[in-house]
Amino acid sequence: MYRLALNMLFGDRAKLAMLLCGLAFSALLMAQQSSVFFGIMSWTYTPMVNIRAQVWVSDPMVEQVNDAKPLRDTDLGRVRSVDGVAWAAPLHTSFVQARMQDGNFKLITLVGIDADTFAGAPAVLTQGRIEDLRLPDTVIVDEWGAALMGRMGVGPDGKPKNTPLKVGDTFEINDIQARIVGICKVRRAFTGGPFVYTTYDRAKGYTLGARRTLSFMLVEPQKGVTPAELCDRIERDTGLKAWTSDTVIWSWGERSLARNTFWWFWTNTGIPFSFGTAVLLGLFVGIAISGQTFYSFVLENLKYFAAIKAMGAGMGVIARMLFVQAFTAGLIGFGLGAGMAQAIGRVMIEKGMPPFVMFPQILWATFALVLGISFVSAVIGIIKVSRVDAASVFRG
Repeated sequence: MYRLALNMLFGDRAKLAMLLCGLAFSALLMAQQSSVFFGIMSWTYTPMVNIRAQVWVSDPMVEQVNDAKPLRDTDLGRVRSVDGVAWAAPLHTSFVQARMQDGNFKLITLVGIDADTFAGAPAVLTQGRIEDLRLPDTVIVDEWGAALMGRMGVGPDGKPKNTPLKVGDTFEINDIQARIVGICKVRRAFTGGPFVYTTYDRAKGYTLGARRTLSFMLVEPQKGVTPAELCDRIERDTGLKAWTSDTVIWSWGERSLARNTFWWFWTNTGIPFSFGTAVLLGLFVGIAISGQTFYSFVLENLKYFAAIKAMGAGMGVIARMLFVQAFTAGLIGFGLGAGMAQAIGRVMIEKGMPPFVMFPQILWATFALVLGISFVSAVIGIIKVSRVDAASVFRG
């Protein structure tokens, strides 16, 4: 019976093609939009990815990593005195305007790191050395920022051409010179501004007028002390908030600053609603197209189902036949849609905009929804077949 069901499905190629198009489009829309959504949301906790530390310490009122509330410099000494702390380094993050050589202004994310330990420094430098940050008026710029902050000119062909910044170029931050000594590779941020690294003491000079410049503290636990244990000790002894560096947003750990940042943007912005609408649209389109197509397929094969009933087959057998057809179509449609979504994602990754992150959970959820659409279509067909009189096949 199952082979007969598959022969019926693949025998009507026009209906099968329409059914697969509906399921594939639905899978494509749901998988692609979900992946772009999680890609954009992954930018919200970019500092947690770019700045490596096992424990982050912040003001108790901080809710997410992009909303740093300045601390007193004396808080650093208090954290260093906590039992189990191997070392603690200051970290400054702020948004400031940078003036380029051509007079244009760019909003940058200024990151000040400890000049002794270089805790929080970028992991990958494509040009220069991190030690050169100890030289006067020096900064390190990320690759995307070097291109964004580059000089616009005219190429040999007469067309506008952007020349990225390179090691040795200079610009100004609050009328203070900043000389590039390195280019790094980091993940882009949700705010859009490039990352500019310098030392913590120099960041104080670039942010003139700020009474407090300590945004976070990066802490390393001693051997044998877990980050969670150290967080408990820091909060108990200092009254500050301590976070782990866990960037797995699927975990439910309350100490993950990345997870808190993700859910803060989830609940306080319209991003989830916007992408959720697109995903629901894909779901409804899939149900509409696939349901109608499968119903039409059942109508055209109604006489065959009636004949099977007349030969003594119960509705259980026919229902399983229809579910086999629906499962097969759903599996093929999901494969086509997910494959197209992945192909589009590769192109998007190469272009760099917008971000694309396809978690395994997205594929499983899309697969479940596509099968759900298929089974809903099968149920519609089962209802129609159940109302057919088996004797109708003998009446012509």
